[in-house]
Amino acid sequence: MAGEGKKSVLMVCLGNICRSPIAEAVFIDCLRKRGKEAEWHVDSSAIIGYHTGKGPDSRAMGALKKYGIKDYQHRARVTTLDDVRHFDYIFGMDDSNMSDLEDIASQVPQPERRAQLLMLGKQDPRGKPEVPDPYYESGSAQFDEVLKQCVKCCDAFLDKVYQ
Repeated sequence: MAGEGKKSVLMVCLGNICRSPIAEAVFIDCLRKRGKEAEWHVDSSAIIGYHTGKGPDSRAMGALKKYGIKDYQHRARVTTLDDVRHFDYIFGMDDSNMSDLEDIASQVPQPERRAQLLMLGKQDPRGKPEVPDPYYESGSAQFDEVLKQCVKCCDAFLDKVYQ
């Protein structure tokens, strides 16, 4: 997972094709802008395996491109028990993700658990606690909103880490 001495973060949503890939790409971009990318291992994953092996939703990729992130590549995967053992931070996007992540983490004996489970939206104290799922929305406007929320939340989290 994380390289020697690297901090690690895993972004998790239901299918790993919309919110968590956006959050992963945004987190990496925020790190690049701070000159800290080499200090972190960043990934994303799903609660369910329905989209395993697929790339991000085209609307998610469109939102990233509009924001200037053009080099992002990803294939959906499912969150594993090893993720709880190896990542420093695991971010869920909504209450349902958090409940599922807590269920996954509960299967790992406490001494083996490394990850702190956090809700991404709660990192921005002025924002909404949940990052809404844009998958069933028509058009791309909701994906743009998810991206904006992820930027605020990732920046707020990194501000805390590097203060």
